[in-house]
Amino acid sequence: KVDYDVCSNYGNWLYSAGIGNDPRDNRKFNMIKQGLDYDGNGDYVRLWVPELQGIKGADIHTPWALSSAALSQAGVTLGETYPQPVVTAPEWSRHIPQRPGGSPHPRGRRGPAHAPAQHKDRGIDFYFSRRKDA
Repeated sequence: KVDYDVCSNYGNWLYSAGIGNDPRDNRKFNMIKQGLDYDGNGDYVRLWVPELQGIKGADIHTPWALSSAALSQAGVTLGETYPQPVVTAPEWSRHIPQRPGGSPHPRGRRGPAHAPAQHKDRGIDFYFSRRKDA
């Protein structure tokens, strides 16, 4: 049995696309956060994006943030075997693993959160975070 409601499904797609009714200003759909929340190990991405199968764990959600050595080991060449990102949203940075030197951690561990500098650039994560002074 398939549980499906045409209106609800259509409304959710509009809402996710940012063109539906929303009580909050400047809400953004954070693809990186959603991927980490609902596909933490990247199994779904690996199933449908075979070019990234060599990337282990949650790093699959942000391949452009990996070191060239990690990409090489996974058999990925950005711009050739997998495209460069078209855009990177400021609110994604909180969910991209960082090492103390500023480069991404190869194992996908989370690092410090980096909030955007301007209030107008803050996505939904700002409203649900504990710290509001960043």
